[in-house]
Amino acid sequence: MTALTVHQTARPTGFPTPEHFRFVASPIPEPAPGTALVENLYWSVDPYHREMMDGDFALHAPLEGRALGRVVASREPSLPEGELVFHRKGWRTHSLVTATESRRLPRYEGVPLSAHLSVLGGTGLTAYVALTRIARLRAGDDVFVSAAAGGVGTATARFARLLGAGRLIGSAGSPAKVRHLTERVGYDAAFDYHEGPVVGLLTNAAPDGVDVFVDNVGGEHLAAAISALRDRGRVVRVGTVAQYNTPVAPPVVFDHADVVEKSLRLEGFLVRDHTDVQQELYEFAVPRLLDGTLTPDETVVDGFDRIVEAFLLMLRGGNIGKTLVRAAS
Repeated sequence: MTALTVHQTARPTGFPTPEHFRFVASPIPEPAPGTALVENLYWSVDPYHREMMDGDFALHAPLEGRALGRVVASREPSLPEGELVFHRKGWRTHSLVTATESRRLPRYEGVPLSAHLSVLGGTGLTAYVALTRIARLRAGDDVFVSAAAGGVGTATARFARLLGAGRLIGSAGSPAKVRHLTERVGYDAAFDYHEGPVVGLLTNAAPDGVDVFVDNVGGEHLAAAISALRDRGRVVRVGTVAQYNTPVAPPVVFDHADVVEKSLRLEGFLVRDHTDVQQELYEFAVPRLLDGTLTPDETVVDGFDRIVEAFLLMLRGGNIGKTLVRAAS
């Protein structure tokens, strides 16, 4: 039997293509003392991977990424065989991990395993931290979310509704996604940002303004939101998808006086700095997953051999919710 890993072979200009990746076969590794061998079951493909392709990922080396799997051989007592674990040595079928590089997953009967990479994983934690720690969401706050049909966007809306938000407004990249947002996710209004200037589309969707903007995109969306925010509005910067495939991003143009005159607050964060909130997320989300008041939004692609395909699909907006790859078996 062999293990497969995915390597990056070149730095892309603009959108990456399958030619920027290579599958490499090797013998399944044997665990050394203090390590465990994990057979991966689910992999996460995320927008931040595109940003890392510009220099953070080493060429001709296995790519990192969030994954979860089952320990199949172990020389680490805290990682017994059969245990399900989360780790960041993804983009490979088998991973060697230490106790500090992995986290044992709690068992919640009735909760799908994939949820640990969507609403219970880094995607859900990003949305939960954005609302509770950065925006400090208050009951009745009206919230605007860019890239609202993605993993963080759908989780943000579902959490915001459960936390008592007022109106939810989202932007997405197609009429089908707009319908999904309003018919399935719980957005009160949504628009396709291809239909015109975002500032006008947002004004039509939220004529009285908003209190919170959770921004996954940047660019024109950020400028429009600053104009629409009410006094003491909050901007939570999660990502900048608009410039990931653009070598030189155009500047964001907005009235800087708005920030002062409306006492706005703009703050970004990295979810890795908020792992202490993970248990709180479980306590908030798991009961709601079990009673049906919270539903994960996921696009699942079967087969590790399709992980590059799934990544490129996500970058071009072909997903709804969190994009995951599931082992074919």
